[in-house]
Amino acid sequence: MFDALATLLIYDLAGMKGTALSDALHFFVMDVTKILVLLTLVIYGMGLLRALLKPEKVREFIRNRGNIQSRFMAVGLGAVTPFCSCSSIPLFIGFVEAGIPLGVTLSFLIASPMINEVAVVLLASIIGWKFTVLYIVTGLSVALIGGFVLERFKPERWVEDYVWKIRMGESAQIEEDKSMRARHQYAVNQVKEIVRRIWKYILIGVGVGAFIHGFVPADLVAKVAGGGGLLSVIGAVLVGVPLYSDAVGIIPIAEVLLGKGVPIGTVLAFMMSVTALSLPEMIILRKVIKVPLMVLFSGYLALAFVVVGVSFNFLRTIL
Repeated sequence: MFDALATLLIYDLAGMKGTALSDALHFFVMDVTKILVLLTLVIYGMGLLRALLKPEKVREFIRNRGNIQSRFMAVGLGAVTPFCSCSSIPLFIGFVEAGIPLGVTLSFLIASPMINEVAVVLLASIIGWKFTVLYIVTGLSVALIGGFVLERFKPERWVEDYVWKIRMGESAQIEEDKSMRARHQYAVNQVKEIVRRIWKYILIGVGVGAFIHGFVPADLVAKVAGGGGLLSVIGAVLVGVPLYSDAVGIIPIAEVLLGKGVPIGTVLAFMMSVTALSLPEMIILRKVIKVPLMVLFSGYLALAFVVVGVSFNFLRTIL
């Protein structure tokens, strides 16, 4: 239906067809409407289920759990909570203050921006459920393993001193309204809040994708991205670092790159780098951790994303 709408507006009513500009505008209208509709529906549906889930509850849910159990909970909660990389930082402080092991906290910090239900729905519409499931499993594994690996370096010594001294206190106990009307209102508010916060990034992301789709020759993109080898994946990860987007905003660009023939592993490594290894996140994260832990954290993620990219490119050739 979104393709039909774009065709009606751009090709039929506007009379634009057969040019790079018309192709770019068609892609822009189609993807913006598709993403905004899916964004609204999925956020509303998840909002109904998440009506009673607050950041404090996330923290309390993990507190005092067993080591292995808490790790899986942190990764799972990171995947289903709507926090981008930068908005996850306050939770990082809260987790540390609550006495949750730093390895568990870092696992949450990795998983939260990379995977969310909106991105999963959009990604499945582009690359199919088979590779989407593989992406989810891979992302969760990167987060889970990352917590174990980073914990071996005793990262507590590299957390800024003031973080340990924070005393957030217990939240005031306010009686929750559990009626369906209240849940509906919460879901509506979630839609308004999240859409208002990221619609500009959607327009920018789709705009970049539309420009690439309409004006950048496929052979040029394929040449820059390479044939899916190690160097092309490393390049994709490095290119993604200066950028910043959540998982939803980067998908339109990923869709165009796939359409231009860029290997799927290279595109997924780029996506992961943008969402979980972005420069804005590193700038904010530096306020709570010291340089050695930043280097370890970013180095692990970069290496993991390269391995993921090369592995997916290999799988694509045999599946």
